[in-house]
Amino acid sequence: MELACLDLEGVLVPEIWINVAERTGIEALRLTTRDIPDYDQLMRGRLALLDQHGLKLSDIQQVIAGMEPLAGAEDFLNWLRERFQVVILSDTYYEFAMPLMRQLGWPALFCHRLEVTDDRVVGYTLRQADSKRQAVRAFHGLNFRVIAAGDSYNDTAMLAEADAGILFRPPQNVIDEFPQFPVTRTFDEMRTAFCQASARSL
Repeated sequence: MELACLDLEGVLVPEIWINVAERTGIEALRLTTRDIPDYDQLMRGRLALLDQHGLKLSDIQQVIAGMEPLAGAEDFLNWLRERFQVVILSDTYYEFAMPLMRQLGWPALFCHRLEVTDDRVVGYTLRQADSKRQAVRAFHGLNFRVIAAGDSYNDTAMLAEADAGILFRPPQNVIDEFPQFPVTRTFDEMRTAFCQASARSL
């Protein structure tokens, strides 16, 4: 049985932190794993900015409530579900993702949790270190063949661990550093890449 593992932000939905940055005017919140490979460094910077500007969890959730999946993402996900078991492997948080999961028909989501005190985000708890790679490794242990797709630095370990890895609309720096992964820029191209990767296993 083949399993499709997808990143969430930048693949199926817009980047949450970029939307928060645009709504609040805090430009430094635009930084994502496309820019900073060290996830802990990225998150510590975000938490410091939230504290500095007095942004609460409810403020961020209000932004997310107005977001929608990327155009074509729902159709692509439905197409994928007809052919593969699908799991979303994301470095987002359950406290953020639920409104978007509802719009995508509640796919399985493995992500992290925020530490919240009185509506203030004071920290975060990773489900597991290097969680995307470890999830693919665990699926292999269950005798799944895995095809994975993502867009950022934090997806490349998952893509490398998978039987086939696909980049979707990555920034040029990721393309340059990881030329071994095919690059897709539309959902039609990603459908083709999944079909080709699946056919190689036959």
